[in-house]
Amino acid sequence: MKAGPSLEEIRRHNLGTLLRHVHISGSLSRAALTDRMGLNRSTILGLVSELASAGLVREELPRDTGRAGRPSLVVRPESDQAYVLAFDVGVDRLTAARIGLGGTFLDRRETLLSPGHRGAREVTEALVGFARQTVGSARQGTVCVGVGAAVRGTVRRSDGTVRAAPYVDWMDEEFGADLTRRLGLGVPVTVENEASLGALAEHLRGAGTGCQDLVYLHGDIGIGGGIISGGHLLGGDSGYGGEVGHMLVNPRDGRRCGCGARGCLEAEAGERALLEAAGRGPSDTGREAVRAVVEAADRGDISARGALHDIGDWLGIGVANLVNLLNPRTVIFGGTLREVFLGSAAQIRSRINSHALTPSREHLKLRVGELGDDAVLIGAAELAFSQLLVGPVEALAQNEGGRTHAVTDPR
Repeated sequence: MKAGPSLEEIRRHNLGTLLRHVHISGSLSRAALTDRMGLNRSTILGLVSELASAGLVREELPRDTGRAGRPSLVVRPESDQAYVLAFDVGVDRLTAARIGLGGTFLDRRETLLSPGHRGAREVTEALVGFARQTVGSARQGTVCVGVGAAVRGTVRRSDGTVRAAPYVDWMDEEFGADLTRRLGLGVPVTVENEASLGALAEHLRGAGTGCQDLVYLHGDIGIGGGIISGGHLLGGDSGYGGEVGHMLVNPRDGRRCGCGARGCLEAEAGERALLEAAGRGPSDTGREAVRAVVEAADRGDISARGALHDIGDWLGIGVANLVNLLNPRTVIFGGTLREVFLGSAAQIRSRINSHALTPSREHLKLRVGELGDDAVLIGAAELAFSQLLVGPVEALAQNEGGRTHAVTDPR
């Protein structure tokens, strides 16, 4: 007969659950925590006291209650006590942030990448420099509890190896291991595909809040996808799940994709396809070029409108396939696809109605991301916080090295 969890395991679980509620939802009263967790008031009091002693939460009066009498105290996350580093490795830029418990941005830095400086070594050096600056500016006594990094490519989840990132010419780069060694913070460093992290962020804090089954489509130079199934990020056997941009949609005479195949969704509906259909030249690239096409279409530009119509066709076919396969409640368009969706929503919906099964689409919601260009960075931060939210007190004890405020960079 298998023994049940020990009292210590139950306590650890309850501490993590309470901290997660406060981290995601912000200020919550003890009564609200009691209702959410199904525990009695004295147990909640004990958990709050332990987390407060560890410096992870604080209790204070609520702001502007508008009620007569003495207001109840609320529990808030201590945003500047425990923090993570979040990195977003884009095709044309690097972004780094120090993000505190509760999702508060404490520091943010960004630099553009030139084509000759996108190798894994150069990117790692730049991220280590960002980390040195942002950790050095943190208040003394605060602790870094994790690092999360997003890349546009196929990532082996177990060790952060980037198996393929065609748009930056990476192949089997041991990015996670190198970044861990060079940072030298003694905290977990996790690497994940950018669209998966965008899905996680929108699920927890954005347009997918409360939705347990969603697909997130992220537009950059290509199209990435992240899938939340039953409230959990879908990764597959090794972490390569969710590569929806390489779904075959045009097998007969499709465009050449960066992966080497023809007719992939990102080849037919990605940035390059849109810009070429709108008559833009090869020098027009990036977010602003995509947004310029959408704005031109709004002003009545015939070429821009036609391009959005064509791209909407392919996007709609891709989404219809995903709806038939996964039956999501919500599909969220993020990155540059946010603007593309707003300019081609009618065509996308038409294709879905024509090609998706009626039972699978009858409750479907199409949404644009609410977190904007920060979605991927926020998702990287949530990934980095995961160990703290499983065992808060133990994670703080293990991550004492994060209090040194020094990035060692042993090279």
